[in-house]
Formats: sequence, C-alpha cells, structure tokens
Amino acid sequence: MPSHTTSHSSAGINLQGASNFRDIGGYRSQDGRRVRYGQVFRSDHLAGLTDEDLKELQRLGVRHSLDFRGQAECQATPYAIPGVQRLALSIEPTVITRMQALIGQGLVPTTEETVELMRETYRDFVNKNAATFGRFLKHLLQEPTPQVFHCTAGKDRTGFAAALLLSGLGVDRATIDYDYLLTNQRYRRDPRLEGVGHPHVMQVLWQVQPEFLDAAFDAVDSQHGGVSNYLQGAIGLSSQELTALQELLLER
Repeated sequence: MPSHTTSHSSAGINLQGASNFRDIGGYRSQDGRRVRYGQVFRSDHLAGLTDEDLKELQRLGVRHSLDFRGQAECQATPYAIPGVQRLALSIEPTVITRMQALIGQGLVPTTEETVELMRETYRDFVNKNAATFGRFLKHLLQEPTPQVFHCTAGKDRTGFAAALLLSGLGVDRATIDYDYLLTNQRYRRDPRLEGVGHPHVMQVLWQVQPEFLDAAFDAVDSQHGGVSNYLQGAIGLSSQELTALQELLLER
C-alpha cells in the first residue's frame, strides 16, 4: 500500500496569496521513517502574500526562500519578505520560448505536441539543470532552518525539485507522484501570469500530468543509472551529504 495513504501531509497551509504552499513533511520513507514537518515547504510564487500570510511564514520560522524563477518572471512579480533571505536558483521557462517560436511560425501545437514539449522540459531539468538542483539540495544542508522553494506556479521546476528531494529521502515513487499531482487540486491559475494562448495548450501548460514527471525519471534511469547514481553524479551530492540530508529531514 503506498505510504501516502497513511501519511500524507500536503493538505496544505492555507495562505491567501499563495495557493500551492504546502509542507513536504509527513511522507514516509521506504525504511519507515517520516519526513519531518516544519522544515521544508514548496509553493507557487510569493509576491502576492498578504500581511496575515507573512505572519504565518514568521510563525513557521521560514528563513530562506529558494526561487527557481527566471529573470523576467522575477521582474514581473518581485518580492521581499522581512526576515527571509531569497536565493535565486534561476531556471528559465524554456517551454514558453519554444511555444512562442511555434506560434511565431503560425503553428498551433496539438494537445499531444504540447505534452511532448512539457516532457522535453522535464528531460532538460535532468540533463541541463542538474547543477542548479544540486545547489538547491546543498542549501538545505548548509542552512538547516525552515525553508520554502518555489517557482511561478510551484508545479514544474518546483515539482521536479520536490520529487528529487523526496527520492533522496527514500520516499517511494507512488507517494512522490501523489505529492506532485496535488498541484492540480491546489494551484489557482492566474490569467495575468499565463499570457494568451489557445485553451487546449494553456490547459496542458498550467497543470501537471504524470507523463511529465515520468519523462524526468525515465531520463534519470536510462541516462544516469537511477536516482542514487544521479544524485551522487550529475547532482553532485556525496554519499556523506546524502546521508546528512536524510538525518536532517527524517525523524529517527
């Protein structure tokens, strides 16, 4: 029985200005340990937080925000939160660039072609952005205080980062998929961020599908020899750092 059926935590923390904010704590690793609550949070962007939301972040003790957004995204929705240090871990949203190039040629991708563009984006996470995701995991070790990581919608860059972290903590794939797909229940789409596009295309771009994350894990398995080799290879964690991450974030 998948561990999320008995230990899911991501019913979420209800913030007015960030719909996809949730604690990754509560999931069980395959050796039976539980991911600690109150240490690592995932979210959509934090530029719309209300005064009450900021009080909640303060109550949670969040000291760092790890921001995967690209340069234009950060300029469009900047934020500064008192007592929270922001670290830029920029990964540009290449799927938007590819989509704009197609539209510029007068081409409207089908739903299937749009899904494949998203799959390619996730393969790029694995093969082109490993160093950035490595910085993310190492920062959790270097600053062992409550942290939140996010992108714009908290679904793709954030979704892969969460999957990678939970994999490193020994959480099984069924539970990782469960956490990943919660975005479709929680995230409130914002037309101001989405831009203009054909409805069938936007529906794919602003939700998550199992096929997206599957593409990433398939690349990890076929090109890097599995998650453990990937974490200690392209991502750059030593076996000692991986063990330290588990000791930090798993209950004994």
